[in-house]
Amino acid sequence: MSAGGYVPRARLRRSEVTAFLGSGGGKGARAVASHDEDTTTMGVEAARAALGGAPAAVLGALWFSTASPAYLDKTNATALHAALRLSGDVPALDFGGALRSGVGALLSALTSTTTTLVVMADQRDGLPGGADESAGGDAAAALLIADESPGSPVVARYLGGASATDEILDRWRAPGERRSKAWEERFGETRYLALGLDAWSRALKTAGLEATEVDHLVVTGMHTRATKALASKLGVRPDVVADDLAATVGQSGTAHPGLVLASVLETAGPGETVALLHLADGADGLVFRTTEAISTWTPARPVAAQVEGGAALSYGKFLSWRGMLRPEPPRRPEPQRVSAPAAWRSEEWKFGFVGSRDRTSGAVHMPPARVSMRGGAVDDMEPVAMAEVIGTVVTFTVDRLAYSPSPPIVFAVVDFEGGGRFPVELTDVDADAVHIGDRVEMTFRRLYSADGIHDYFWKARPLRSGTTPAPES
Repeated sequence: MSAGGYVPRARLRRSEVTAFLGSGGGKGARAVASHDEDTTTMGVEAARAALGGAPAAVLGALWFSTASPAYLDKTNATALHAALRLSGDVPALDFGGALRSGVGALLSALTSTTTTLVVMADQRDGLPGGADESAGGDAAAALLIADESPGSPVVARYLGGASATDEILDRWRAPGERRSKAWEERFGETRYLALGLDAWSRALKTAGLEATEVDHLVVTGMHTRATKALASKLGVRPDVVADDLAATVGQSGTAHPGLVLASVLETAGPGETVALLHLADGADGLVFRTTEAISTWTPARPVAAQVEGGAALSYGKFLSWRGMLRPEPPRRPEPQRVSAPAAWRSEEWKFGFVGSRDRTSGAVHMPPARVSMRGGAVDDMEPVAMAEVIGTVVTFTVDRLAYSPSPPIVFAVVDFEGGGRFPVELTDVDADAVHIGDRVEMTFRRLYSADGIHDYFWKARPLRSGTTPAPES
């Protein structure tokens, strides 16, 4: 029904790696998750883009896939569930641990009868100067899958697909390790070419199509040589092979098939055939055809606009954010771990950013209050969702002493459209470029981590280009 991607603002130019280390690097740039981002927060942003600010009441399930989860044992999808304010009867499940799990969750949703939001996210790491560090990228994607019904048109119909599975020791990472290891490239290339061609031919047969009828081809996978070689052997015209975003975002692992698919759907016209072929521990081919509804679909945060809206990041800062370098921190106490009972009691506010509105005066309270600041009415409030509301900076301060993994911290007082004022931390900003009157939007981030617990909440960031403001709630 819709799709959305999320590309972090920070970009590391690969030439910075070469300049710093004397080797490694390459051409182009990769997207980098900020110090306050992880796969969970990126997944929330992609999900918001896919939903476009619309109510999520139609969802029957939420599936979250990542190979770099913020938690083990604990379900990561529940944080997305809370941030999206889903009903308690909607299951939120993790599909994780492997690079194939993202496309696997998508395939499962396409054959299900439940309206499902499939979210994929990944944060790719590697040793300094290594190929994975330079070629990797951080991103997320979300796709809303449902059966077509009156009043709920789909933008692309699933025509069919096929999978080819094999046990290949191509890429692996032991639990607790940050670095992936890979076997010699020629071995993986040989196997993936055969598997990819097999899945491709059977997917086309299932869809009742010839290769020459494909209008857009997406080929993704961590094995660069295999994906490039395979794309030239599938019988399609060279001009239909989609940009895989390797030069501008990098290879985002689990998230990449969804991200590139979302970017293609954003520019596709009605009645066009879109094919996706993903290589990971085998090959998965999926074929779609766009509908007339795609001509009226307006992506909330187009992937192309996010790619264009990046900001340069130094290699030293990248290493610091990744924990490879440990700069001297501000000489202030580090934060204590968040309280589980307190977080549970304030879930609507903490995860959903839901304030309260006085029914009598209309005053908006952030955080929610029992007593109105206008008239003093008690317990006469209604919830008001603020996560999609645009705000304006009315004053701010730059704090260079407070604890932060990436000082300084910029705090601002923000007035929201329709009412509500809240002091909030700004993110994705240059402290010297903040001005009173700046327009901001809310973004789900990680405040800090302590004792292995991540303290998630909302921050404000400058209104990004290409963002379509959500309708007023």
